[in-house]
Parts: sequence; C-alpha cells; structure tokens
Amino acid sequence: MNKINVGRVLLGGLVAGLVLNIGEFVLNEKVLGAQMKEFFSSHLFKNPGGNFIAVAVGITFVLGIMIVWLYALIRPRCGAGPKTAIIAALVAWFGIYLYSGIINGLLFGIPQNTMLLVMGWGLVEYVLGALAGAALYKE
Repeated sequence: MNKINVGRVLLGGLVAGLVLNIGEFVLNEKVLGAQMKEFFSSHLFKNPGGNFIAVAVGITFVLGIMIVWLYALIRPRCGAGPKTAIIAALVAWFGIYLYSGIINGLLFGIPQNTMLLVMGWGLVEYVLGALAGAALYKE
C-alpha cells in the first residue's frame, strides 16, 4: 500500500472545496436567497455577516480537503477512479448534508420540498466536487 500524497490531497481538496463553495453560493444566494431572507426575517434571525461567510467558505475548503483525503484512504481498497470518488462524496454527503439537513429541517420547520431540493443539490455538489478533486489526486 502506497503512502498518501499529501500535496495532491491538498491540491485536489482545494479544487473540491472550490466546487462546493460555488455550489453553496448558487444555492444560498440565487436558488434559495429570497426564501432564506424571508425565513430569517420571520424567525427574527440576523442575516449572516462577513465573519460567518468567511468561516463557512474556509470550512468548506477544509471539507473539500477531507473528501479528497477520504478518497485517498479508500482508493487502495476500492480502486482509483470516479466510482471511489463518488463513494467518498456519498460518505461526506450522508454525514453532513443528509444528517444535519433532516435534523435542522425538523428543528426549524423547513418545508419538505425545500429539504429535498437542498439535499438533492448537495448530493450533486458533493459528487462533482469529489470527482474534480479526485481527478487531481495521484499517489
């Protein structure tokens, strides 16, 4: 079993994180922007400020790195390529998007159709990010 190429994990992870950040921006600003503003207003939540956005973008890049690192970890067992990248994406999506989406959706009363849209969006976003990041990973 070969050692993990940390430089390639970082490179691929940053690319995966970029894909995820673009997806999150489009989802939260363009697709759901009006709904989110209405939801925040009706619940008397403050709009997220610059600090929140900076942390969210930064942690999303870390998530991209973690997805590519997971890909590198499972690659010897599952083989190199898109199938393994998709497996890494599904593990991350389940642990982050599906779990927290259901919990937060129930907690905050988010409509089911919005929850399904967001979870589907996240699934596509994670798969695309993992595929892009894994394409750059070499041992």
